[in-house]
Amino acid sequence: MLLRFRPDVLEPHPEVLVVLAGTNDIAGNSGPVSLDVVEQNLASMAELAAVHGVKVVLASVLPVADDKTDAGGRPVVRTSGRPPATIHALNEWMARYAQDYGHVYLDYFSALADQSGAFKPELNDDGLHPSAAGYAMMAPLAGRAIERALAPPMRSSPVP
Repeated sequence: MLLRFRPDVLEPHPEVLVVLAGTNDIAGNSGPVSLDVVEQNLASMAELAAVHGVKVVLASVLPVADDKTDAGGRPVVRTSGRPPATIHALNEWMARYAQDYGHVYLDYFSALADQSGAFKPELNDDGLHPSAAGYAMMAPLAGRAIERALAPPMRSSPVP
């Protein structure tokens, strides 16, 4: 994503950038990568966007679940490649980073996870990707996060 950032994000001159990234890095889909490197990549995207006047929304990594089966009826285990503790750690980092640098943190995780932290069965089809119902839940959250990012900064009133 970082390699494509300039042509795909900065050159179209958006007002807001919503970054939903990290799950494939956690899973090592392109090879092993440390959580520190994932954080650095997210920070780099946020910094580049901010320098170019683009408001930033950092979206949490989605939960995963092990309650689905594949076409052959075999269990699909998502938590071994995407450990919930690692997802939680990255989401905590993003929330702090967004707070520290004036970005918006979009917490999809809390809306999509059950009480145990697993992806709610009715909101996904494969333990990893949102279903239509999952996306329907995510859409208004994204809309509100974008509105917050575009809102003028709150001015503090002088204290008499």
